[in-house]
Amino acid sequence: MSQMNRRRALQLLGALGTTGLVAACGDDTEGGPAASPKSPIKIGLIAPQAGGLKAIGEEITNGFQLFLDLHDEKLGGHPVTLITADEGDGAKSAQAAVDGLLKQGALALTGVVNSAAMLGVRDMVEEARVPLIGSNASPSSLQSVVYIWRTSYVLDEAGRALGRYLKDRLPASSRVVMIMPENVGAPDVVRGFRQEFGASDPRIIGDVVWTTATLNPGKTAFVQDIRKARNRQPTAIFCFFAGDAGVEFVKQLRNEGYRGPVYAPGFLTEGAALDTLKNDALNIQTALNYSADLNNVANRVFASAYRKKHNISPTTYAMASYDAAQVLHQAIGLAGDNLNPQQVNLALGKLGQIDSPRGIWQFNQPRTPQQKWYLRQVQRDGQVLSNVVINELATLG
Repeated sequence: MSQMNRRRALQLLGALGTTGLVAACGDDTEGGPAASPKSPIKIGLIAPQAGGLKAIGEEITNGFQLFLDLHDEKLGGHPVTLITADEGDGAKSAQAAVDGLLKQGALALTGVVNSAAMLGVRDMVEEARVPLIGSNASPSSLQSVVYIWRTSYVLDEAGRALGRYLKDRLPASSRVVMIMPENVGAPDVVRGFRQEFGASDPRIIGDVVWTTATLNPGKTAFVQDIRKARNRQPTAIFCFFAGDAGVEFVKQLRNEGYRGPVYAPGFLTEGAALDTLKNDALNIQTALNYSADLNNVANRVFASAYRKKHNISPTTYAMASYDAAQVLHQAIGLAGDNLNPQQVNLALGKLGQIDSPRGIWQFNQPRTPQQKWYLRQVQRDGQVLSNVVINELATLG
């Protein structure tokens, strides 16, 4: 093997693990028989390009592109053209994005941030028989699908992971108030939390306080609901927000004088949110399937490359999109040279364990990850705020 090949093998070993290396080395023909160039393919990526979820859309795009950067812009040995489309802010705009990508001949689709958008494109994807590797949105109501896979999570799992942990941790005198936006995903989180914590546990005070579901809230959008929650004299708050809405919720919660513990799925404090919230985010504890400080080979390669390129630590959104590229890479390699979407979809079902920055995971029967969940706390590292893993919570999925 040439010096160039040895460097390439080591790079791929770190990025993919042994399984990925074997598949990738099959593409390296230097020093062996000449191989015919593999046909170029198109992958369609759906993500919001404006609005309150724009930052998450950028992370998803960055994560997928980073995998391509580390693999010579190829998946399974095939040169890739990545076509992006704007998810918009709901089902109709996401449907238009999918329609456009299918018309351009995408072999597979990926992305999708908003749960409403995922439910909106479900039937289109199934009827087109083109695999969609969802890298964020994952409502539990998305069931009985054949062509939709998810590398992120199922929303009730974040609630389950925290509910199981807090059930044993919180004192009998605790008063937990739940505050959630009236959107597609929040009932999943609430159901998962109640399932593990105990639906009739007296430490849960009253019904859920439901707030507006806007992705671009104003400076007082949550104030009345926060005051309603505070009137119950909570000793802990369990909430579910993401993106700009998460930032505004925490700011308004602190402005209204609440200084007690806050627990949430990890999206509340992911990415740029910490830079905006600053001290308002300190000590918030969240459950998530990833943290940039996880100590494994795949994450050291991924996080280092991401920081080098973007000068910021990666989020779960970037990680799940990186993994979406990884599973497509492996499935396309298994599907053979005469590719079509149905062959790729069949190959996805044959994948075993994925060596991921989050740790080892694999697809379960509903086409979602069986994976570890981690408890993280916002802590200060010098002048920088970080989500720091303080415990493993559960393996779910």
